[in-house]
Amino acid sequence: MKITDLLTNETMILALQAKTKGEVIDELAEKLAEAGAVSDVEAFKRAIWAREQQSTTGVGDGVAIPHAKTAAVKRPAVAFGRSAEGIDYESLDGKPSHLFFMIAAPEGGEQTHLEALARLSSMLMDASFRAQLETASSEEEIVRLFAEKESEQEAPRQAARAENGRKVLAVTACPTGIAHTYMAADALKAKAAEMGVTIKVETNGSDGVKNELTAKEIEEATAIIVAADKQVEMDRFDGKHVIQVPVARAIREPEKLIEQALRQDAPIYRASGAARDSVGAAKPRIGFYKHLMNGVSNMLPFVVGGGILIALSFTFGIKAFDPNDPSYHPFAKLLMDIGGGNAFALMVPVLAAFIAMSIADRPGFAPGMVGGFLAANGGAGFLGGLIAGFLAGYLVVGLRNLFSRLPQSLEGIKPVLLYPVFGIFLTGVIMMYVVIDPVKALNEGLKHWLSGMGTANLVLLGAVLGGMMAVDMGGPINKAAYTFGLAMIEAGNFAPHAAIMAGGMVPPLGLALATTFFKKKFTKAEREAGKTCYIMGASFITEGAIPFAAADPVRVIPSIIVGSAVAGALTMWFHIGLPAPHGGIFVIPIVKGSAWLYILAILIGSIVTALMVGLWKKEVEE
Repeated sequence: MKITDLLTNETMILALQAKTKGEVIDELAEKLAEAGAVSDVEAFKRAIWAREQQSTTGVGDGVAIPHAKTAAVKRPAVAFGRSAEGIDYESLDGKPSHLFFMIAAPEGGEQTHLEALARLSSMLMDASFRAQLETASSEEEIVRLFAEKESEQEAPRQAARAENGRKVLAVTACPTGIAHTYMAADALKAKAAEMGVTIKVETNGSDGVKNELTAKEIEEATAIIVAADKQVEMDRFDGKHVIQVPVARAIREPEKLIEQALRQDAPIYRASGAARDSVGAAKPRIGFYKHLMNGVSNMLPFVVGGGILIALSFTFGIKAFDPNDPSYHPFAKLLMDIGGGNAFALMVPVLAAFIAMSIADRPGFAPGMVGGFLAANGGAGFLGGLIAGFLAGYLVVGLRNLFSRLPQSLEGIKPVLLYPVFGIFLTGVIMMYVVIDPVKALNEGLKHWLSGMGTANLVLLGAVLGGMMAVDMGGPINKAAYTFGLAMIEAGNFAPHAAIMAGGMVPPLGLALATTFFKKKFTKAEREAGKTCYIMGASFITEGAIPFAAADPVRVIPSIIVGSAVAGALTMWFHIGLPAPHGGIFVIPIVKGSAWLYILAILIGSIVTALMVGLWKKEVEE
């Protein structure tokens, strides 16, 4: 199937009326419906927006390729729209888009149209071809340009000659597998040809894996680039230099990725079970923080989901879940049973399991889960779960070293028998007889220490915890404070977490206020972003402040740290506690102490940030 079979005069708009991203999608979708390619235009637009939420399809260089594969499409088609003025499509390069190609792909059926769409993506990488499309005066001329370009691409291409034996492999994949997959592949191939590097690119598109890498090619390769926004098979790259990035990076920075892959210090990928170093011993993945964050990120859905359900239970009364309490309500008990008795109860086991899995891959998961379960039920709590995760992970790594001396015939029973049995047993024994009791005593001691702290010391602790939330806005320091707050909730002390949650809300709220009251200090785009920061701050999404901090770190970061520290200190001064392991306006009704004082602390911290930013920044000229 040719591109000109999909892109016809009936699916083109040479002068878009749209002024916004949403209007572009509406106008092109309606054009496809008029041409008879789409049966349900609203369902098709929902599919387009679902794809946009995964990552923008504004690929840069003035091009946007919104696309969807859905049953609302009757036949494959491409709509083309052009805007001389340019439209803000949230493109990867931050520049307006002028050329828009909306791809409508039907579910199921034959896949030949996807090959044509792959060719479309590669054509748009050519700057001169884009320029021709921007100046074409009629639909017929655009069809002719595509026909000529397609004929040109059908001519045999000379493979890039390798210099010094350099050979790079790559894998590209995006969630829908229509546009970005192939644009990334063509960007890498074009740049490799310029650099004199031999490259082969495997595409994981919606029509399956094409140009699949062979074991021999992987063995001979200097390095592998994996540019993917979805899961691809990685174990085959064990022991090779591997660069892993989002698919958009390959489109925007192919040269940088190829250079990075060819460096001698490029990271070496270690797969599950079979990973070995040069002398045959198992080599674990390294990085304490990486392992910890793998556990925390996988634990968060349980924390947030279970914690919010617990908070909703408290709205009926702090003891409304207890059948023996006068305030008992059956729905409060249901919320507590689901949120606290189940989802929240899995928090520590899941944390430990995914820490262990990060260290030892899949064989570490079961021992980590069991160790975390023992910690949770033995009173060792969050800290015990951390220990269990690292203990289980490195125990399994040790077992790999030990079992590597066994005959090759026993290789198949290691992951299904030897690792689970010995890993779970050893982790359980050490947790029960060595770890749990001391950690339980440490938790109790920490609880009593915090309870006995004077007001001045508590205020200082609140300022430190609140400020930590703003230092890197979702990074390691922010997560360290959050993790400490969760541990304190486990230990029965709710004050630190109240300070942490307040500190996390201040950066986006403070910057939202600054953009409202100091408009001359911000660009129009920043003022628009400031409006969304009200919602993000109220929802405890500290990351909403990152764009402002990136644009002006010297003024913004100190301002948000000070504001967050003030909010954290005030929550301690007001003796506020927060039993729910989450933040935002959702949990304010169930704080221990005065909810109004808690709101006041957050507002004061936000105002401090707004004033510092507003007074410190200089006026800007658009």
